[in-house]
Amino acid sequence: MISANKKLSSRAGALFAAMIVVSVLAIPARAADPVFPTGSRLGLVPPPGMLTSNNFEGFEDAQKGAAIVLATFPAEAFANLDKSMVPDALQKQGIDIDKREPFQTAAGNGFLLSGTQTGEKGRYRKLMLVVPASGLTALIKVQTLDQDNTYPDTAVRAALATLTVRDSVPDAERMKLLPFTVGDLAGFKIDDVLPGRALMLVDNPTGKAPTGSADNGGAAHAINARLLIGAVQGGPTEAADRDTFAREAFSQIGGINDLQIQDAEPLRIDNQAGYETLAKGKDPDTGGDLRVVQWLRFGNGGYLQMIGVARAELWSGAFTRMRTVRDSVDLK
Repeated sequence: MISANKKLSSRAGALFAAMIVVSVLAIPARAADPVFPTGSRLGLVPPPGMLTSNNFEGFEDAQKGAAIVLATFPAEAFANLDKSMVPDALQKQGIDIDKREPFQTAAGNGFLLSGTQTGEKGRYRKLMLVVPASGLTALIKVQTLDQDNTYPDTAVRAALATLTVRDSVPDAERMKLLPFTVGDLAGFKIDDVLPGRALMLVDNPTGKAPTGSADNGGAAHAINARLLIGAVQGGPTEAADRDTFAREAFSQIGGINDLQIQDAEPLRIDNQAGYETLAKGKDPDTGGDLRVVQWLRFGNGGYLQMIGVARAELWSGAFTRMRTVRDSVDLK
């Protein structure tokens, strides 16, 4: 009896193990997730061997001379690209187009151009994909060396088919594109980022940053305050020149009527030489009173420029918060 039970148990165990194996084999392999270069709304699954580039928005294998460059344009740009990206026009750029065809991606349907171009390292295979999707136009350019088959056409096309557009770029990721960090936003919201250069912060009643609101007419009136932070190369080499330099920099501020300087003086910002300029002006749209501040923080070979603007009746609180942001900025 004991022997029979052992045999039964052994058979049951073997059957269970077989079921496990069958179940595992039945699970479909999960497709790789798209990779999004830092700050990009576009992503795809790059061909094996290509990594996210540190030189441009996209992917590359520098040793093989292979690259996938991602770019975005406004939605309305698709119609222009559809007309301009034709063989005759591209031939003037040195690109010989062999074929234009419809192309389907995970983000939507577009068109694909394939051809060749002669460069410094030899002859390149070129692919250019244009896809309208999610309120933008995606343009993807691919180049691989014609004499190298590391990235065959099938592999590149498979990668392009995975093109994905995400709804937005996380704020923390956008901040990585800047040459400085901000430790305390003091309640301000990120409105826009100019990679490698500048950050625009806004404060508005809804608490949601209206991206591009400066160009949206009435939407701009919802802004209580703005603070622009930019890293700039150059600057005065002598301390005696900082006053004149600060006034010239301030004179270039646009979008404010009747701008009048009220006070201007040097000060220390984060233990570095700086300069503060305070002024008042008028909102060009509403005629309302505005208050303005410019801070310059000088360093080796460059300077930080911070320009804050707020409605006059809200200036006291806005100015305090702007100073909090200012004191939390550090160059990377």
